[in-house]
Amino acid sequence: MKYLFLLLSAITFAQQTQSVDFKSVRGQITINTQDKSVRGAVSYWFNVLKPVDTIKIDAQNMAFTDVELNQKQIQFTTDGKQILLISSFKKGKNNVSFNYVAKPKQALYFVGSEEKDNVQIWTQGQGKSTSNWFPSFDDVNEKVIFSLEVVVDSKYQVISNGILKSKVDNNSMTYWRFNMQKPMSSYLLMLAIGKFEKQTQQSNSGIPLEMYYEPKDKFKFEPTYRYSKRLFDFLEKEIGVKYPWGIYKQAPVREFLYAGMENTSATLFSTRYVVDDTGFEDRSYTNVNAHELAHQWFGNLVTAESSMHHWLQEGFATYYALLAEKEIYGEDYFYSKLYESAQQLKFASRTDTIPVLNAKASSLTFYQKGAWALFVLHEAIGDKAFKKAVKCYLKKHLFQTVNTPDFFAEIKKVSDYGLHIFNKVWLESSVFNTIESNVLLNKNKSIQVLFQVEKLKNKSLSEKEVFFAKILQSDVYFTVKEAIVNQLKLEKFDDKVALLTLALETKNIQIRQAVGATLNDIPESFRAQYETLLDDKSYETQEIVLYNLWNNFPEQRARYLDKSKEWIGFSDFNLRTLWLSLALSTSNYSINKEQLIDELINYSSSNYEATIRQDALEKLLAFNIINDEVLQNLVKATTHHMWQFSKFGRDNIRRLLKNKEMRVSFERILPSLNETEQFQLNRLLKE
Repeated sequence: MKYLFLLLSAITFAQQTQSVDFKSVRGQITINTQDKSVRGAVSYWFNVLKPVDTIKIDAQNMAFTDVELNQKQIQFTTDGKQILLISSFKKGKNNVSFNYVAKPKQALYFVGSEEKDNVQIWTQGQGKSTSNWFPSFDDVNEKVIFSLEVVVDSKYQVISNGILKSKVDNNSMTYWRFNMQKPMSSYLLMLAIGKFEKQTQQSNSGIPLEMYYEPKDKFKFEPTYRYSKRLFDFLEKEIGVKYPWGIYKQAPVREFLYAGMENTSATLFSTRYVVDDTGFEDRSYTNVNAHELAHQWFGNLVTAESSMHHWLQEGFATYYALLAEKEIYGEDYFYSKLYESAQQLKFASRTDTIPVLNAKASSLTFYQKGAWALFVLHEAIGDKAFKKAVKCYLKKHLFQTVNTPDFFAEIKKVSDYGLHIFNKVWLESSVFNTIESNVLLNKNKSIQVLFQVEKLKNKSLSEKEVFFAKILQSDVYFTVKEAIVNQLKLEKFDDKVALLTLALETKNIQIRQAVGATLNDIPESFRAQYETLLDDKSYETQEIVLYNLWNNFPEQRARYLDKSKEWIGFSDFNLRTLWLSLALSTSNYSINKEQLIDELINYSSSNYEATIRQDALEKLLAFNIINDEVLQNLVKATTHHMWQFSKFGRDNIRRLLKNKEMRVSFERILPSLNETEQFQLNRLLKE
C-alpha cells in the first residue's frame, strides 16, 4: 500500500513544482547506431521547497541503475513512463544521479544505415516527448539548465543546444560537450548527428550563426540560407530584446516530421527546403527560417504555460515571421499573405468551431488566427506602443512560462484599447471577423485592386475583360494578376486567349505558373506559347507543363521527353519521377524500359526519403508494375516514423489484398521481411 500511495502522490506534476524546483542537469549519453539505443549517465540538481516523499522525472521505457541521492543509494521505482525517486526529501539543495538505457520508439529517430554510410540521428521533442530518450520533464513549466555530453563515432558531427565547450577524440569515439547558460523546457532539448559541414556568419550583435548542410549540398548553401543573417538582424531589432542564447544553429535533416522545429539555439528543418536557385522560386526556406527563429523569443525565452495559450508561441512566431518577410519582400507581399490567411480562416470558420484560446484549436487557428489577432492589435494601438508592450512582456517573464493575461497586462500599460472586446472577437470566438479584416487589408493598394477583381467573379468575361487587360499590364502586385488568371479557368479558350497571352508576357514566374496550371486543354494554336513555360526557372512550373504538354500532344511526346530527360527537380526528384512515368507510358519511345522500371523501383526503396518513395510507389501502382520488390517496399512503408507515409502503405496494401493473387504474393514475401515488417503485414492479412 505504501508504494501505491507514493505513486498516487507523484501523479500530478503541478503539485511537484510547488514542492521541488529543478535547477540544472548534466548528462552524458552514448548513441549506438547499430541497435539504436541510448546509454546515459545523468545528474540533476534541485531544491526541495517543502518536505515530500516522492519525486518524479519523466522517463519512458527506460531501465535504471546506480540511482543515488546526494551520493547515497535511494529507493526508486519505474512505471514505464517515469522514474519515481523515493525518500524523505527535506528542504534544501540536493543532487540525484543515475544511469539509464533506452531504445526510443519516438522523439529520437535513426535514418539511413551504417551499410550505406548515410546515418543521421535527430530528435523531435515537441509533441513527442524528450523523455523517450533523455530523463526529463514533459511539463513545459519545469525549466532547467542543460549541459550535455554526446559520445558518438568520430566520423559524425554532433549538433546540440548551446555552445560547444569541448570536443575530445578518444580512440574511434568523440566526446562533444555542450553547455546552456539559461533554463529551458525539456521539449526543446535536441540532437542532430550525421555528416555535416557548416558555414558561420555573425549577426550585427555578435551572435555566431552556424548553418549546416550535407557535403553533397554545398552548392545549395546560398539559396537555402538566403536572407538568414538579414532575418536574424531584423528580428532582434524589431523585437527589441537581445537574442538570449549565445549562438544560433540551423541544420536540415532527412525524413524530418515537420517543416522545422525551434529547439533552443538550434533549429532543425526538413531537407525539402534545401534548394538551388531554381528551387528557391517555389520552395524557399525563408518563411520557415523566420518562423523558427522568432520562436527563440516566443516559445523558448517565454513559454506558454499550457496548450490553451499556445497562440502565444505560434501566433507570435507566424506574425513576426511575416514582419521579417515584409522587410525582405515588401508591403505588398505582407498584405497578400494576410489576405491569403484571411480567406483560409473565413472558409475554415464554417466548420471549425474551436477558438484560439482552446487547447484543441487547429494549427490554422493557433498560427494564422493568432497572427491575425496580433496584426489587429498592432494596428489598433500603434507601432510604438505595441513594440514597448512586447519588449516589456518578454523582459518581465524571461525564462519563465506565460499566459494570455500576462501579455494583456503589458498592453494595458501602454494603451487603453478595449482588450475585453478584442479577446472575445479574436481569441474566444471561432468566427473570423471579415469586416474588421477587410478594413485593415484595404490599407494596401494592391489588395484594393484584388477586392475589385474578386467582386467580378460572377460577371461575364465580356463585362470584365477590358479591366482585366488593364490590370495585367499594370505594375500591381503579382497575386492580383494570379487571381485574374484563376478566374479565367472555366472560360472558353478563344474568349480568354488574349488575356492569357498578356499573363505570359508579364514574365513573372508565379503568374506564368498560374497559366500553366489552369490551362489543362491546350489548343494547337497556343502550343508554342505554352511550350515557353518549359524553360521557366521553376521546378513546379516545369512539372505541371511537361505533363500537360505530354497529355495534349501525343505526336510531340518524344520531343518533350528528349528535352526533359536530364531533369531532376527538387531534392524529392519530382521531375525525374514524372519523366520516368511518362517515358514508360509512351509507346515507341526508344529507350530501355527495363532500366526505367528498375530506376523507379529503386526510388521506392529505403535508399530514399519518404516523399520520394511514396511518389515512386504511387506511379508503380498506377502502371501496375508490381513485383516482389515493390511489395516489399510497400510493406516497409508501413513501419516508417512519418504517419502519412505509413498510412499510405497500409491503405494500398489493404486495397491490393482484395485481389487473391496479390494476397498470395504478400504471403510469399513474408519470410523475407524483418520482424517489424512481418508484424505489420500479418496484421493487415488478418483484417
